[in-house]
Amino acid sequence: MMPLTMLNSGETAEIKRIKGRDDVKRFLENLGFVTGEEVRVVSSNEGNIIVQVKDSRVAVSKGIANKIMI
Repeated sequence: MMPLTMLNSGETAEIKRIKGRDDVKRFLENLGFVTGEEVRVVSSNEGNIIVQVKDSRVAVSKGIANKIMI
């Protein structure tokens, strides 16, 4: 397993685990980040990563992306 931040733009992976406090996990689940879901990195810049999960694009900070294990 590795954090989502290790994917390059255009790469897809399956979410294996969400780390962090319960409120962080709940927040990510509400955005569609759930175990077993496919996630694709659309783009990455210095502070944020834009990912496609389910049918929506979501921008998350690299700190939050480090809690999403693929």
